[in-house]
Amino acid sequence: MIGISKDSVASHKKFEEKNGLPFTLLSDPELAAIQAYDVWQEKNMYGKKTMGVVRTTYLIDEQGVIKKVLGKVKAAENPAQMLKEI
Repeated sequence: MIGISKDSVASHKKFEEKNGLPFTLLSDPELAAIQAYDVWQEKNMYGKKTMGVVRTTYLIDEQGVIKKVLGKVKAAENPAQMLKEI
């Protein structure tokens, strides 16, 4: 499992250490992977439109083929949802 966000490597390291994450977080400040997976989208926050990352989970097989996409992910529910898929 891999997580990707536009946050810095230092920010990820701090977050990983604080939360004891069992997976790798990758930093993508240039938005290369984020835009390639089409998760950099317009968001509406308190009536203000901004661009940001829409939490999305992709289940990708060994050949790199996307098998399942879950959008608008809720972190507390996502692991159980994905376990049902594999």
